[in-house]
Amino acid sequence: MAGGRRAAALALRWGCCCLLLCCAAASKLEVSMPAVVEVAFGDTARIECNFSIPGNDSYTSINWFYIDRRNRVKLCSVAGDELLEESADYKGRLSVDEGNALSISRVTVQDARTIVCQVGAGSHGAGENRTELRVYKIPEAPEITASRGGISVLSRDIPQIASCVSRNSFPPPNITWHKNGEQLRAEENKVKIPETVTRESSWLYTVSSSLFAFVTREDRNSVYHCTVHYWLRGQRRSVESRPVNVTVFYPARHVTLQVLPSPALVKEGDDVKLVCEADGNPAPVFSFYKRELEDNWQDLTSLADTNSGVLNLQDVKKNSSGLYKCQTLDLDDMGQLEKDVELVVNYIEGVNVEMEPPSPLSEGANVKLSCNADSPVALDFQWRDAKGRKVAEGKQLLLNNLTFETSSNFSCKVTAHSVPGLEKSKQVAVAVEGKPRIVSISSPLYVRQDEVVNLTCKAIAFPRPSVQWNINGTAHEYVENQLISSNLTVRVDHDLLRAGAMCRVTNALGASEKHIQLLDHKTPESKGVIIVAIIICILVVAVLGSVIYFLHKKGKIPCGRAGKQDIARNTSI
Repeated sequence: MAGGRRAAALALRWGCCCLLLCCAAASKLEVSMPAVVEVAFGDTARIECNFSIPGNDSYTSINWFYIDRRNRVKLCSVAGDELLEESADYKGRLSVDEGNALSISRVTVQDARTIVCQVGAGSHGAGENRTELRVYKIPEAPEITASRGGISVLSRDIPQIASCVSRNSFPPPNITWHKNGEQLRAEENKVKIPETVTRESSWLYTVSSSLFAFVTREDRNSVYHCTVHYWLRGQRRSVESRPVNVTVFYPARHVTLQVLPSPALVKEGDDVKLVCEADGNPAPVFSFYKRELEDNWQDLTSLADTNSGVLNLQDVKKNSSGLYKCQTLDLDDMGQLEKDVELVVNYIEGVNVEMEPPSPLSEGANVKLSCNADSPVALDFQWRDAKGRKVAEGKQLLLNNLTFETSSNFSCKVTAHSVPGLEKSKQVAVAVEGKPRIVSISSPLYVRQDEVVNLTCKAIAFPRPSVQWNINGTAHEYVENQLISSNLTVRVDHDLLRAGAMCRVTNALGASEKHIQLLDHKTPESKGVIIVAIIICILVVAVLGSVIYFLHKKGKIPCGRAGKQDIARNTSI
């Protein structure tokens, strides 16, 4: 029973205490402020100060302070409608609106402090609260600079890849590094990322970061960038730099040597390039050699561009064929690689044409021409005449029943279809012997007395003949192959007109001659007179017929049945 009474007494006391506390709180001055206010550098910060006074009484004063190294420094005070500034650092930058909120314009990083609002209310005493004013400045886009001069995969010390700088930020951000989109982290003896934070005179921060890491030959295509991270209104933000690539030096592992153009198409007279390439960076030093007899190597480096790895061979010949070798020397590790290639220069040589039987030949004879040539590739043979026309294919050309007209120059054209442009030709003269044959004369020729005329005589023969005329004049001769043409300029007289002229062509095998007849130009004139007379007679008959027809129409000439009877009767009497 006694224990129960004691518990009831205790409960009653506890209830009374709580009631007293609640009553005291309801009668106390209360001030409320936001815990944190964030503002951008240079903007205006507005800090609210809300309060409640028991009985809805009015405040007597509002004082604003900031905390500096645990010391309270007064900013300003509000009495009625008057604002009294007391801090030189904030002079001209403070204002209080109707809602009792303090505004700080042109905020600087030094304004990032704890701000206290103290409200006085007479008999109700004073109350206060505080806000943490945070000032931020978004960092500028990071500037990244790749290492200059290149980085060797053989480097013993960890080389610097790039550096990154972020300027004018508050508070100071942090920087991360990325390779091919993946974040890099510091790793002992492999990756180092030192960082430096500097506060400028403007109280803004500059953050510098460098990336040190070993590289491999695969990193020649790697892309690096840095990222600046900062906080804004409780959220983490970031700004990325532009991507950069670094030059990576690595020794060659493989070397290639090729012939340009294609080695299967190289022919005598071509310009050939031997191109040597290695997969190292920078390119190694190139040397070129050609194998000679007894496995000796001729140094051709003086003919090559040792930097680009190109050996130029001008106007190659048959003896340019052989085994060529390219040798590389890496100056970093003094390593050597080599590669060889066989160069085959295609050619056609020894083109020869044989004639059976040999020239000269007689008219009516038959001849066989045979063509041969040497080459490492398959050959095609083709025969052409003096005008370039194709007359046959194959190694042999048969010519039957030869005449002077057959005499000509024939050529054997040898080509290699597998090697475009590879061809050679050999020419042979087929000469047909015989006594001269006159093929054309200017006869008959109509002339006039005392007229100067040209007499022409053309003949074909081999050996070359001579032309004689039986009359005097000025002669001109023209020779083309086996054809000879003689033009004789003379003045026509009575004897020439009567006897004509004789052309005689002779050579060692015989002679031919022909007579040129000269006719007086009057002969065609007399023929013209006869023709004219005939035409006149025809015209007279035509006129006479027309007259008779006209008289018949007029009835002057009885030609009907009755007329016929009268004529008959008269005849009988």
